[in-house]
Amino acid sequence: MLRLNKLSVALAVGLVTMGAAQAGVSSVDIDKAPRQLSEQTDRLIVKYKDGSTVVQGRLGAAIQAQSVASDAIGARTERLQQLAAPLGTRLSLVRQMGTGAHVFKLDRRLNLQELRELGDRIKAQDANVEYVEPDRKMHALFVPNDSSYGSQWDLSESVGGIRAPAAWDQATGTGVVVAVIDTGYRPHADLSGQIVAGYDMIVDTTVSVDGNGRDNDPSDPGDYNAANECQAGDPASTSSWHGTHVAGTIAAKTNNALGVAGIAYNAKVQPIRVLGKCGGYTSDIADGMTWASGGSVSGLPTNATPAKVLNLSLGGGGACDTTTQTAINGARSRGASVIVAAGNENQNASNSSPANCSGVVVVAATDRNGARAYYSNYGSIVTLAAPGGDVRSSASNGILSTLNNGTSTPGADSYAYYQGTSMATPHVAGVAALMYSAKPTATPDEITAALKSSARAFPAPAASAVPACWTRTPRSRRSRAAAAAVAAARSPRSSPTTAAPRRRPSARRSR
Repeated sequence: MLRLNKLSVALAVGLVTMGAAQAGVSSVDIDKAPRQLSEQTDRLIVKYKDGSTVVQGRLGAAIQAQSVASDAIGARTERLQQLAAPLGTRLSLVRQMGTGAHVFKLDRRLNLQELRELGDRIKAQDANVEYVEPDRKMHALFVPNDSSYGSQWDLSESVGGIRAPAAWDQATGTGVVVAVIDTGYRPHADLSGQIVAGYDMIVDTTVSVDGNGRDNDPSDPGDYNAANECQAGDPASTSSWHGTHVAGTIAAKTNNALGVAGIAYNAKVQPIRVLGKCGGYTSDIADGMTWASGGSVSGLPTNATPAKVLNLSLGGGGACDTTTQTAINGARSRGASVIVAAGNENQNASNSSPANCSGVVVVAATDRNGARAYYSNYGSIVTLAAPGGDVRSSASNGILSTLNNGTSTPGADSYAYYQGTSMATPHVAGVAALMYSAKPTATPDEITAALKSSARAFPAPAASAVPACWTRTPRSRRSRAAAAAVAAARSPRSSPTTAAPRRRPSARRSR
């Protein structure tokens, strides 16, 4: 058996010292102020010690919810209400999460510090409370550009691309499900037949804007918002169709004479809708990770097609909270790799969550020249980087993928260039799907080690900026690293894989 630590696709990676005026902007929005991450929320996560039990997953222990008697939770809610009263707010129980924690809704938003202080008072009054956390909002980590048409340099170019065509001779993602934990998806001609059943995890109808709470329809109705609707100072925003763009990078249909090519085009995408108007709550995202990886969430059916790869092109500020870390640990115990965006603030990724959680693959963004994109977060917790684009000089230097042309509600199929670590992350998720396809028994730790060990070096003059976590691939292997990486996942006794027909995807005008 060939060693798995040789298995990965050669990604163009680089960290260089660059000036950046602001984090992640498009060629249309270059002069607009960057969106501020929310420092307020109207929900609180409370974990009671008797609300969960430990179960054994395939690769380790995981925490799973166990029900609490209704009279007991009623009395606890009343105690919480008494402690919250001095803040001038009332709260009500929303649900119990898959990890056992309970989510409570306040009747008005409070800043995170007020909620943390309330959490301290709750813990001091009840020894049965394990932890209390604000249910923070997370946001998609991208900036869109909807002009022009072009080709997918990110898949094929030798300097800034991942050199996918050679890898397709050996693996195409067959048998692997990738969960896109995002805004949901829009039906699209280039995603036809590529989707398996997912779930809409959003409980709050003001976030979901689809007229209902959790259900089995993860389609994206749009996430547009008016100025100041999310919080004071926020500009108006059109619908992003962010999850659809991410899904296309991972698994758009290929060799169909239409649009773009997906990296793992024989894999399936499982859309998990957690982001809506003004972002998404941590509790919904955590339940999304739990269910997508095959865990149990109260009130939801069993996931018939659990994912081996979870793509989270989202994030927010602050430390990794216990709610998110518990969900990540559970997903990994069930054998799933968790791939997350490093963030677009041009700062150390240790300040961004879930990038600063343990056990995740953290993805920074590179531009078409293979250097760190000006907006991308960086630092020692970054696992590797992948094409994220930079549209300042030309839209065609962004990442082209599937989209919808509706500015608020859904319109027609389209294609568009986006940039951001949100766009870099699905490149790595797609590569991970190729790796699991080549070796279905691989563990998340083996996949991470293989990605790190065989990522190729930064282009000069960025060599001095490469952090210690990067391992350079000898220059003589760089041009064939994609093919060699996937081949290394197979047994030498395996029969040759039929080469996938290669094509240059035809680009379509987006809007």
